[in-house]
Amino acid sequence: MKLFDFLFQKKVIGPIIIIVVGLLLYRAIRLIIKKMFNHGKSSYEQKRRTTIVDLTANVIKFFIFAIVLILILDIYGVDTRSFIASLGIAGVVLGLALQETAQDFISGIAIITDNYYVIGDIITINGFTGEVIELSLKSTKIKNIAGEVLVIANHNVSSVINLSQEKAGVKIEVPTGYEEDCEKVEKVLKQVIEQAKKIPNVYSDSKYLGIESYNDSSITYSFIIYCKQTERWDIKRRVLKIVKEFYEQENIKIPYNQIEVHNGKKIV
Repeated sequence: MKLFDFLFQKKVIGPIIIIVVGLLLYRAIRLIIKKMFNHGKSSYEQKRRTTIVDLTANVIKFFIFAIVLILILDIYGVDTRSFIASLGIAGVVLGLALQETAQDFISGIAIITDNYYVIGDIITINGFTGEVIELSLKSTKIKNIAGEVLVIANHNVSSVINLSQEKAGVKIEVPTGYEEDCEKVEKVLKQVIEQAKKIPNVYSDSKYLGIESYNDSSITYSFIIYCKQTERWDIKRRVLKIVKEFYEQENIKIPYNQIEVHNGKKIV
């Protein structure tokens, strides 16, 4: 009976109820926000809205935590009015001490509202290209194809190349021997393009461009493949393989540098 009375004391059961209600409230608000922003027309818009949901949920979590803490302190007899006033003073001090953190917070909001990038985008920052795997109020995490992760403070994001908002144009340049017939080469490359269009995520407006340049030992022909940004590197490799197969099939020569080796005897 004493244990029962102890557990149901205000100072014991009160904080538990407040914490549980706080958790349930956070989850409910997050679910409501998620449903509100869960109707993107495109995959990119859906990614953008998912990022907004995560960012908003983090802000709400902070405020709910503050309210839960104040209510628990009130149960234990702490003067919350003076506590809130103290928090205000402490906030000013912390604001001055943590200016960079405040800048990160503001920059994080700007990144979303100005549509710099969202989670899942392929971007380039300071020469580092990868997928945005996390975007918080303080920093952005980018993972490249080698598995390396770059963590950059949001206030340091000054210029970004976003490779996901539009389709990619992958330009393929093919060095070909001077002795090869131009019409034959163009015909074969157009066949390569038609074959490439069968690859998933390659768009139908891919096209042959023409002769790109005259080199010392070859003519460079070029064409462009339009495809999904996130698949551009894989698609380029697959298209180059198709070019090699077609050139071998049609006996078209791809010139390459050759080294002549002598065994030390006098050359006549």
